[in-house]
Amino acid sequence: MPKSSTARARRRGQAVSEDVFIPDKLYFRIGEVSRLTHTKAYVLRYWETEFPTLHPGKSSTGHRVYRRRDVEMVLEIRRLLYSQGFTIDGARKLLAGQSSRDKSGQRHLFQGHSGTASGVDAPRLREIRRELQGILSILSRKLR
Repeated sequence: MPKSSTARARRRGQAVSEDVFIPDKLYFRIGEVSRLTHTKAYVLRYWETEFPTLHPGKSSTGHRVYRRRDVEMVLEIRRLLYSQGFTIDGARKLLAGQSSRDKSGQRHLFQGHSGTASGVDAPRLREIRRELQGILSILSRKLR
């Protein structure tokens, strides 16, 4: 029986988007994003040139500042390339298509393959997930 791409990624010690806890912050520096996503900083800089949907801002000192959606985009790119086996060109086209659908008011497809979550609104699910991750963080601090 073949193993899922998620199981293979976990076995290799790679970040799986479901496993990544993104702290509740406004901005992240490239080193933080690199650690969170288990992706080298030079790869993140390269992906910025290949994926127009990934465009972190710059601070007044010229450092890259990633927002939460940028970190989520990095995780999605990583999933497409490493777990799903997409080429860079294929992942770029898929993400560009999702981005244009998002702008036209359709549901966001980062929440799974079908774009729906059993009729539940994807932003609400993300909010619930963030709250649960916060609770988990609090509990893990108390256990130390």
